[in-house]
Amino acid sequence: MEVNKVKEATQCVHSGGINDERTGGVVTPIHTSTAYDYLVDGPLKYPRYFNTPNQNVVAEKIRVLEDGESGLIFSSGLSAITTVLLALLKSGDHAIFQGDIYGGTHHAITSELSKFGIEFSFTTGLEPNDFAKHIKKETKLIYIETPSNPLLKIVDLKGIAELCKANNIISVIDNTFASPINQKPIHFGIDVVTHSGTKYLGGHSDITCGAVVTSKTLGDKIYKAAVNYGGSLDPQTSYLLERSMKTLALRVKQQNKNAQKVAEFLEQHPDVPAVYYPGLPKHPSHDIAKSQMTGFGGMLSFEVKGDQDEFVKKLKVIKVAISLGSVESTVSSPLKTSHSKLSAAQRAEAGIKDNLIRLSVGIEDVDDLIADLDQALKN
Repeated sequence: MEVNKVKEATQCVHSGGINDERTGGVVTPIHTSTAYDYLVDGPLKYPRYFNTPNQNVVAEKIRVLEDGESGLIFSSGLSAITTVLLALLKSGDHAIFQGDIYGGTHHAITSELSKFGIEFSFTTGLEPNDFAKHIKKETKLIYIETPSNPLLKIVDLKGIAELCKANNIISVIDNTFASPINQKPIHFGIDVVTHSGTKYLGGHSDITCGAVVTSKTLGDKIYKAAVNYGGSLDPQTSYLLERSMKTLALRVKQQNKNAQKVAEFLEQHPDVPAVYYPGLPKHPSHDIAKSQMTGFGGMLSFEVKGDQDEFVKKLKVIKVAISLGSVESTVSSPLKTSHSKLSAAQRAEAGIKDNLIRLSVGIEDVDDLIADLDQALKN
């Protein structure tokens, strides 16, 4: 049976893997070599060329899960994103970006693209029309993030894909918050999918990596740029990523269940003014999320009354940490972490209040998580 034809949980375990022919071991060996015989058949192998055995294994696994034609694994999510942008844009081109994207991506765009003569616009809304009004003849790329960081806003994937195809524009998405278990953007017509693999793909707060999945045509362009920019992943981390991804489906499905219950608890709590989670029927884009996601994810955010630092210091089970997507639940302040490089005006424009808490729900017993939040919310 072809790995592409089996279901996700089986793909997570088996796709891309290499059996050890020498020993019969079922786990992919770690190939640490940086020097390979150039006389053998096939392309010249070299770590910076993204084609050594451990790199290939995880690139194939994420390609299969996202149902694309080409996959690449990078040393970080931002390396993946910036490589895509610089591979597909040139001087004189124009790109449109969703306004409330991850702060690190926003900072990279505003700091770097103009150096290459690339113009860009940020939207103030999420509807396809909000993107359409920025299109001009130089527009070559539209970039979205859904669910978004940190307010879990939802963008209509099919609507954006149709807009892009009608105007000969490449569509790119950051699919980190959803993971390929909850959302497959390529199925809705999106051209390029990126991930910060540090989050759900890695899932254990111990590796940094990124991923890109796309068509063969666009993949070839991105690959040529990637070789020059050098953001490849080392074999040991590639091995750890493969090991982690074997449990991706199990982890994400449990995180979906936990996050739904936590969001429902917070929604009715008197000391929580607002909760942002697409799985709640009151979420303004709940219906769109339901139509394009098979699960609503493990990420949510909420506002607290009073001092947010005092709240997080009271937590006993949930960890205070800047990353997300791991087996342990973590909280962070966008004001002080992911969106700290944005000005106060930019955060206000995006709707990010100073008392906003971002919660990455893990795989712990959900009753323990709710009890921990409840005691920390009490004055």
